[in-house]
Amino acid sequence: MVTPLLFTALVAGVAVQRLLEVRRSAQNERRLRERGAREHAPRHFRVMQLVHGSWLAASVLEVWLLEPPFRPWLALGAAVVFGIGQALRLAAVRALGERWSVRILTLPGEPAVATGIYRHLRHPNYLGVILELVALPLVHGAVYTALVFSAANAALLWFRIREEERALALDSDYPAHFAARPRFLPRGVVFRSRGSS
Repeated sequence: MVTPLLFTALVAGVAVQRLLEVRRSAQNERRLRERGAREHAPRHFRVMQLVHGSWLAASVLEVWLLEPPFRPWLALGAAVVFGIGQALRLAAVRALGERWSVRILTLPGEPAVATGIYRHLRHPNYLGVILELVALPLVHGAVYTALVFSAANAALLWFRIREEERALALDSDYPAHFAARPRFLPRGVVFRSRGSS
């Protein structure tokens, strides 16, 4: 009974973090729109909200309803991966500053952000999300949630990344900075990239 309660508290903390991030994003969005920002592919945003909100709920429900055993070695590994995901996302938010948003917004004519974590990766934020989605449920052995929502997120990111890169190429110097930069894995970490990943 203790570990499901602690896991629920952890998920609740992540939910609060996400809500605070949405609030920050809304503030940034207002400023960006005042500067002439354009939104791209807005319809997918509701799907993204549904996937991410359901992921948190499903993580808790699986633990309480299916009662997967708590395995300390799995919990520790998953917590480390989740922490790496958080670090990547926060590094992306920091690098983007007031241009960070949960929506796809571009400022026509403004240069693409290519500093901070973006010197190494095209999409550190999305890599962080990938790691978080698989790792958080696994902290308490919620394997089904980890698998289902990782698959759903992969489909969502396939669409979102394509639309985001198209929008950035249209409105900024994004191709000049990022054409040869790997999407998810820095060169030399695991694989060698041939310009895309």
